Amino acid sequence: MERGRMSRAGRQSELPMRVQDSNRMSNVYTTPQSKPSFGKLSIPKPQSVTSERRTSFFGARTSGASMPRNSTMSGFGGTEKIKDARPLHDKSYVQQCIRQLHEFLTEQGYPGTLSAKTLQSPSTKEFVKMFEFIYRQLDPTFEMPNSKVEEEVPAMLKSLRYPFVLSKCSMYSVGAPHTWPQALGALMWLIDNVKINWSLSKQELLFSDFCEDGDNIEEGAEYNKLFLDYTAETYSKFMQGDDTFEDEDETFLTKLKKLYNVDEALLASMEEKHRILTDEVERLEKENQTDRLMTKRMEKVKLQADLKKLQSYRSSLESFKANLENKASELNDELETSVSHLESLKHERDELQHLLQNQKFTPADVERINREKRELQQTISSLSKSLEDAEQHKWNEEITLAKVKEKAELKVAEYHKLARKLKLLPLSAENACGHDFEIRPFECGSNSMVQHKTQIQMLLRKLISDVEEENSRLANMNLSLEESCEQLNSNILDKSNDLKQLREQIRKLDERLDSDMQELAREEQEWAEEMESVENHRKLLEKKVNYGYDDAVQQLKSAQQQYHLVLQETNEERRTVANNLASVFTTAANHLSITEKCLEDLHSRVQRVCSKAVEEDAAAIQKMRETVKTLKSKANSS
Repeated sequence: MERGRMSRAGRQSELPMRVQDSNRMSNVYTTPQSKPSFGKLSIPKPQSVTSERRTSFFGARTSGASMPRNSTMSGFGGTEKIKDARPLHDKSYVQQCIRQLHEFLTEQGYPGTLSAKTLQSPSTKEFVKMFEFIYRQLDPTFEMPNSKVEEEVPAMLKSLRYPFVLSKCSMYSVGAPHTWPQALGALMWLIDNVKINWSLSKQELLFSDFCEDGDNIEEGAEYNKLFLDYTAETYSKFMQGDDTFEDEDETFLTKLKKLYNVDEALLASMEEKHRILTDEVERLEKENQTDRLMTKRMEKVKLQADLKKLQSYRSSLESFKANLENKASELNDELETSVSHLESLKHERDELQHLLQNQKFTPADVERINREKRELQQTISSLSKSLEDAEQHKWNEEITLAKVKEKAELKVAEYHKLARKLKLLPLSAENACGHDFEIRPFECGSNSMVQHKTQIQMLLRKLISDVEEENSRLANMNLSLEESCEQLNSNILDKSNDLKQLREQIRKLDERLDSDMQELAREEQEWAEEMESVENHRKLLEKKVNYGYDDAVQQLKSAQQQYHLVLQETNEERRTVANNLASVFTTAANHLSITEKCLEDLHSRVQRVCSKAVEEDAAAIQKMRETVKTLKSKANSS
């Protein structure tokens, strides 16, 4: 329970810090690529200006570490507007937002009709319906008023602390090209708030078992006072130019440990157990290294075979492309030859016509000329037909080449789309690691293209191997945790059997005590009967006094002596019996108290061991769930 409270306190303490560190989450807000940090404070989030520097919503970041910062909020009461740094006028960004909006509405069961054309330029009525549907994810009881919706929507966004201004005039023409990007940005911001709310609900459900009494200490006055003091100190130093707050962090953690009564010895023992489990996992991984190596070798052989097939297919495509280019060049040469020949024939025809006009011919010359003319016309017609066939063949080859190029471009586009889903593109993507995975098929030569493709394939294989190693490590960790849980269950079962045996011993002692009490009551009854018989004997002696005084006196004396003797023996025996009973009762009571104390110690020890094991397993499961969630989010984003 203490670890759960500490982890939640640590998550909340991350919100006011704006240090670019792996253990602190920035409040940078970009829609839709950003991953917002989760917390209970509803602080407006600043906009990401560049990938290297971030602008605070409370003040502009300066290059000097010691220069104080000027707050643009004017004590949370200023009227200065924040410039929206999102590229809302970029068509690709707008289309990406539209796709995410369509996916969200479809997944959540939007009752209205959805189409790409509708989301490209929706009407005010359709925008209000989408806004109402998304807002109901936050408040299921919300109902949009029928009148003045153009004023209600900006007011509601302002009440939700939307950091930018959506004017009332833009609501009258939401689908216009100059107003729809701003309205779309507001819807994406609202969708991000819905996702944050869902994540917080999951966290509250996850940590609900740590607050069995229903009273969360993080909502108490002591925690709020500590958190507000810490926030005030760190923000004051942040405004003075500091970017790290190690002393404040250490003081805050010390106070939290004192508030939650953190057991340092318990933490040390847990760390020792974690180290032992880590060593065990490493040992098991070393034992299984042979089998994993064989699997990797088989995968390497398969990948090499696939690589050879792809290379052969690529070489065949290149040869086919070269053949098509050669054919196209040959056809162009033939076409040029035919055109030059046609020009020469036209020139010769003009010369002959000129001669015919200027010279006088005999009928034989005319017949010969006509015959040559017919032959030339036949030659021209055959050459024209050949030219048409050549042009048609060239056109067919160009169409075929264009189709091949189109197919290649489609494959490259599919590859780029998949790479963007896997966050490998552009160069500054999350999984790119500074490598260029983009394929440019027509910008460079064939040799550089082969080298670039080989480099991309090597990087992709390395990325796949890293993901598979991480998956196997998580699987081994899960198996080790399951084994620890089974061992803990067996220990709990043994302790419960011991507890049953102790209860059986207590029952036997109770039965023995009851039998001793019954025996004591029986003995008291026998002594009472004996006393009654003595009393009867005394009465008999009194009756015999009438028979003789002397005899009676003597007998009375002897009877009194005997009576005193018997009474003394009876008292001694009664005292002895009472002392014995008192010692028996004292021994039994002491034994019962010792038994109860041992049982309480055993019960507390068992409960402490169980709670410790449950906390360790819960922490490990939480860590594994966060890792699985991260992997799922990456897989879902792809």
